[in-house]
Amino acid sequence: MEVSTRILKIDPANVDLELVREAAKVIKDGGTVAFPTETVYGLGASTYDPNAVRKVYEAKRRPMDNPLIVHIASLDQLYEVAAKVPPEAEVLARRFWPGPLTLLLYRSGSVPSEVTAGRDTVAVRMPAHPVALAFIRESGVPIAAPSANLAGRPSPTTAEHVIRDLYGRVDVIIDSGETLYGVESTIVDLTRDPPVLLRPGAMPLEKVEEVLGKMVDVPPFARGLGMADVALAPGMRYRHYAPYKQLTVVEGNYSDLKAYAAKVVEVVLGAARSGSRPVLLCSSETRPYYESMGIRTIELGPRSNIFVVARNLFKSLRLVDELVDVNEAFSEGFDEVGLGLAVMNRLRKASGFRVVRV
Repeated sequence: MEVSTRILKIDPANVDLELVREAAKVIKDGGTVAFPTETVYGLGASTYDPNAVRKVYEAKRRPMDNPLIVHIASLDQLYEVAAKVPPEAEVLARRFWPGPLTLLLYRSGSVPSEVTAGRDTVAVRMPAHPVALAFIRESGVPIAAPSANLAGRPSPTTAEHVIRDLYGRVDVIIDSGETLYGVESTIVDLTRDPPVLLRPGAMPLEKVEEVLGKMVDVPPFARGLGMADVALAPGMRYRHYAPYKQLTVVEGNYSDLKAYAAKVVEVVLGAARSGSRPVLLCSSETRPYYESMGIRTIELGPRSNIFVVARNLFKSLRLVDELVDVNEAFSEGFDEVGLGLAVMNRLRKASGFRVVRV
């Protein structure tokens, strides 16, 4: 496919509504628009236009059985796209929207099967980004959107990432700088009791459970321990987030960082002795030690601030592919608490479940 792509630079601190309306007109005309959210950039089309939704799948080379998330700008739109909105959904929406939490609900008849991959459920969220909200409002319809990258690649956290993957494949790319969280939204299935975590993300599960007043079931695939049999929501079934180069995650006991780092060194230097040219994604705390051992590193951020690690994760995975003198990557693991659960889900999937435990 070959499309003439326009790039619109819109400052989130001073949203130019004329430019937003240009992008919204593309949606009204059945086109596709890559737009920023607080998590990652999304590739959107009108939820109610099956032909436009198919263009999203085609542009991304995304399997048609992998559903999209419907992005809304008001609670009125939630009742348009969901057939049943349980009290739990209303409680979570009032507490966390706009924000990085996606709810899986039963879909209404207004949502075409292309959006939901033929299933009777729909994933819905309200993004907390001024450009995204203005764009949805001006479009006049909910926007169906996955992340704005080629299928399987690390999600885009800057417009430059979108341009590299999708320029010439989409109608418009809105450039509003770097996203805030750097990982996608958390997805919770409210069609089951107890609720089920389908994808950990930028909204810590602990906060959701606190508001619900009960535990949310966390199946193995939500931890990145294998794939789900059926993709009820994005990120469940197919390999995601992956650099082109081979990635291995080295997991262990993070309570003793000195001992853990020594074991990581053995793994990475072992690969180097076998002829590999590796790079190691690591925390700020351990980077000096690795570099003293002659290991090339990419610093993700401090373990004491997992928010920074999550924000840097996808751009670091993309950087791996840009290093011409590197042919393999390794990554430290992180505690699965708060955003750490999302980080480990992404790393395990990005590696194709290539994990070494030390």
